[in-house]
Amino acid sequence: MKHILAILTFIALMLPAHAADVTLRVHTLVKSPHPYNDMASFMKSELEEKSDGRIAVKIFDAGQLGQDPAVLSEMALGTIDVMISTTSNAAQEIPEFAIFNMPYLFGSIDEMADTVAPGSAVHQHFETVYQDRGVGMKLLALGGSGTRNLATADVTVTSLDDLKGLKMRTPPSPMVARTWAALDMLPVTVAWGELYAAMQTGVAEAMESSLAGYTGSKLYEVAPNLALTGHTVQANHISVSDVTWKKLPDDLKMLLQETAEAANRHGVEKAKEYDGALVDQLAQEHGVNVSRPDTSLFIAKLKPSQIALAEEMDLAEEYALITGN
Repeated sequence: MKHILAILTFIALMLPAHAADVTLRVHTLVKSPHPYNDMASFMKSELEEKSDGRIAVKIFDAGQLGQDPAVLSEMALGTIDVMISTTSNAAQEIPEFAIFNMPYLFGSIDEMADTVAPGSAVHQHFETVYQDRGVGMKLLALGGSGTRNLATADVTVTSLDDLKGLKMRTPPSPMVARTWAALDMLPVTVAWGELYAAMQTGVAEAMESSLAGYTGSKLYEVAPNLALTGHTVQANHISVSDVTWKKLPDDLKMLLQETAEAANRHGVEKAKEYDGALVDQLAQEHGVNVSRPDTSLFIAKLKPSQIALAEEMDLAEEYALITGN
């Protein structure tokens, strides 16, 4: 009997493991620690377990599959299946996403998460935008992944005057560029993956990011002066390729949708955790010079122009949906 069991065990080990029905390639642009990577890990664990192995997930973080503009093209082709990233980097393909770059639009990450939650008017609007623009993706979830703050190479920012004339890195977003230009800075468009070098070489002298992005990409090495401006809550999207979505059976579509929504909630909690802990860590462990400018001065300078800016950039509908004004 023991010999039979041994033979059966040997045969079982030699047989190929059951392959998953679907393998999802998931892109993030950032290095850990970061909510996007936490969300990707959450999705991998949940999808593989709850699908009983029918779904396998491979995570490609830190831009291994390319920068977001290239990834968006690959998503339309179905060669990348899922992306978890900032809405800022998709604003060229989805201009309506630029509304999330408007400064001081939300009072907190929780307020934002509630505003863009599944089933909300905002989420439904962007689902329609995806379809109307034919971007080759389906929107699964929108969320917030931390407050964005300002950092500089050489200047300690304590007032608006400290910003004048600084070369400010921006993503390819007219809204972001207009915001910093309104504060007398000089916008310079630089891709996220090139930001460290841009700050190091002086192509840019100032930048803004979430605290997790700033820490994970070690930007404190080239921009060691951190000003806690909290000017925006970073918006993120989880999107799936239309090609991939259409191939999934209905039960796996439902599982992917539910898992993305749960991952977004997980990401919000991780973002709050990082925002609460990283400031002290950056100061104590990395020698970052942290300043706390009076944000009321920033709000007073920027908020009055919100309606005019929304109208000028053809974002009046999105502004009204979010603010109720």
